[in-house]
Amino acid sequence: MVDQSKETVPATDAPDKLQRNLHNRHIQLIAIGGAIGTGLFMGSGKTISLAGPSIIFVYMIIGFMLFFVMRAMGELLLSNLEYKSFSDFAADLLGPWAGYFTGWTYWFCWVVTGIADVVAISSYFQLWFPGFSVWMSALLCVAVFLALNIATVKMFGEMEFWFAIIKIVAIVALIVTGIVLVAIHYPSASGSHAALSNIWDHGGMFPKGLSGFFAGFQIAVFAFVGIELVGTAAAETHNPKTVLPRAINAIPIRIIFFYVLALMVIMAVTPWNQVVADRSPFVEMFVLIGLPAAASIVNFVVLTSAASSANSGIFSTSRMLYGLAEQGVAHRAFGRLSRRAVPTNGLFFSCLCLLGGVALIYLIPNVMTVFTMVTTVSAILFMFVWTIILCSYLAYRKKRPHQHAESVYKMPLGKIMCWVCMAFFAFVVVLLTLQEDTRQALMVTPIWFLILAIGWFMRKRKQA
Repeated sequence: MVDQSKETVPATDAPDKLQRNLHNRHIQLIAIGGAIGTGLFMGSGKTISLAGPSIIFVYMIIGFMLFFVMRAMGELLLSNLEYKSFSDFAADLLGPWAGYFTGWTYWFCWVVTGIADVVAISSYFQLWFPGFSVWMSALLCVAVFLALNIATVKMFGEMEFWFAIIKIVAIVALIVTGIVLVAIHYPSASGSHAALSNIWDHGGMFPKGLSGFFAGFQIAVFAFVGIELVGTAAAETHNPKTVLPRAINAIPIRIIFFYVLALMVIMAVTPWNQVVADRSPFVEMFVLIGLPAAASIVNFVVLTSAASSANSGIFSTSRMLYGLAEQGVAHRAFGRLSRRAVPTNGLFFSCLCLLGGVALIYLIPNVMTVFTMVTTVSAILFMFVWTIILCSYLAYRKKRPHQHAESVYKMPLGKIMCWVCMAFFAFVVVLLTLQEDTRQALMVTPIWFLILAIGWFMRKRKQA
């Protein structure tokens, strides 16, 4: 049963604060949806072909590190319920510059990810309507998300709830199908049989050595983008002190189930060296068992997965602009709420940027090259945001030891794990220099921080 006791807003005037209209089931599913990105459905074929079975350890290591980032974020958000998102506690604990850089970078992260998602949705759409204009489907897609987000916060929660359920059902179906195929030693297309030993029989767990293992990190990080969405949605949650810890604590179980188990099943049914890099292993699995509607079913799943990511992105960007306006580092128009407690100006602006990005992608002929660059830029920027969360936590421990002592949701191994996680992110950035396409993205990213720095100095000058 959903709790209907939400805060009411007078019909005549707009509220001055975000309303806590999301419930436990919404937050739990937003957390799951955030942990299962398009990267798992579409990128797993490429990661398996790069790293072989060692990709299982790659996902486990990234998941392990991000669990501590989420725990740090959870403790900070619950230490002061006035914090709307991590941009707020960054500004409070590290200084206004940190709130400015984090807020705008997170906004840009989701605009970039949203562009990639809208292009992906348009291409998935072509399977069912090959004659339909790609431009029109992209335009239609942005219009639908805008309409859904303008309605109410609860409408966003409901949409994410159902999007996440579709993703969960698809992964559970894949895992169950795979276990059955392994149990009956089902023959694969190449003549080999489905068996658990397929995972380690073709060159061991590290068939491509350490270089293959390290190469897997580049794409796998992007699969976890959106895991911090729980924090952005926390400002609009009923009873955050109960809901937020519950959602964060479940992250390790979800990663083991959704990532590790799914990848193990794929490699048990089809030996890793036969997995096609540019195709979704999810589609291949269902095609293998002779399911005629496999292409359409999985197309629907990956389409909803991309739609879920784009929808979450539009939600996040509008809330981040609202927070930035409240801090005084974005135009005050972004701080205005509609009668339904929705920051509509931020929504319109983010959707406008999405359309600009879609137009840019169609001007460049090779969409796949742009897609790889866009997702790498997104992963680098997300690592910057995750690092700021950890730096904010270290500042909080130093400046407010009494708050940490009173906290009911302490981060385990607090200070040590902050440094371990930051060292890990630095290591991943070094790995991005190894491949040509990711190296280009790494070289482009500093331009964004340069633009932000110019904006910050111009602001300070105006205030002086």
